[in-house]
Amino acid sequence: MSEEKTELSERKKLILKAIVDSHIQNGEPVGSKYLSENKQISCSSATIRNEMAELEEAGYLEQPHSSAGRVPSEKGYRFYVDSLMQQYSMTSSEIAQLNKILGMKHSEADGILESATKVMSLMTNYTGLTVRPKPAGVVITRFDTMYVDEKCFALIALTSTGEIKTKKIRSGFILGPGDIKLIADAMNATLAGLDPENINVPVILELEKRLDRFEILANPLVKIVYDIIRQGDGSELKYEGVNRLLEYPEFSDTEKLKHMLEAFDNKSGLLDVVSKDLGDDTNIIIGSENPLGEMNDSSLIYKSIKIGGKTVGAIGIVGPRRMDYARVCAMVKYIADSLEKTMDSGMLLPPEANDVTDI
Repeated sequence: MSEEKTELSERKKLILKAIVDSHIQNGEPVGSKYLSENKQISCSSATIRNEMAELEEAGYLEQPHSSAGRVPSEKGYRFYVDSLMQQYSMTSSEIAQLNKILGMKHSEADGILESATKVMSLMTNYTGLTVRPKPAGVVITRFDTMYVDEKCFALIALTSTGEIKTKKIRSGFILGPGDIKLIADAMNATLAGLDPENINVPVILELEKRLDRFEILANPLVKIVYDIIRQGDGSELKYEGVNRLLEYPEFSDTEKLKHMLEAFDNKSGLLDVVSKDLGDDTNIIIGSENPLGEMNDSSLIYKSIKIGGKTVGAIGIVGPRRMDYARVCAMVKYIADSLEKTMDSGMLLPPEANDVTDI
């Protein structure tokens, strides 16, 4: 990247920035006449034309069709984002709109994430994303039980992702508070910390031994553990405002739009892309940098949300390659940082167990 920076003169940088800024705003190829009227560039049209030709030769600009104007290439956008983009200061109106959503009462983290994504999509006129990444190796780290009545108890499982899952279990025989404690102790001694692949016959036999006279419960309890772990992988992707992409000429091609929609439908692909890099920075993926070929005409900006150092999700924006990068980056960062503070300020209670499993 440093080689690319040194090979561009200050004048070339000014011209490239002016072209990118204009193309983002208007969506039209930019010609030398427009640039010569730009007060920041004090040189003749002929000089500007020569500089534009050199920028095109170096791969920073492209000339669509037979137009006299140029548009930024993918390489041009990348250089702009890395070296030329100025920090965007959000307006008081934008901050007020976002704070209104962030200040609303939500019973679950998902509710506030979805509300924020809707507003972000509306304000940017792009597609908003909410991502809950798929963690690796989900296991149950602890089991607890809670007495309901003599034939019913609640099994409470804490997963390695920090989620609390509750299953209400109804048995065919009478169980007292001491009995359900024995069940929890047996499960903690044999099943806690194991992924499904390691719950084998010797483990189940040991569980039966520790359950003592309740050994008949071993297989049903293992099945419940499998179900909890499957539910606990937490991977999910939701989006808002896909129809907004129709407003951009980049997606007027029916085939391109079809492929783009397929990328949204293939949620696992997008989840893999976003989950791969969830550091502290705002991530910007431009065009073919995205391994999903269907998204080569778009850009993706996203940032992780962390609580206590652990990544719990991410929010982002998908739009055309000529999206307003500075504004979107500022908005995504503001929302992600605000959500971290909001969600870190309290703990969510475990959901009530409405489903009942008979064993």
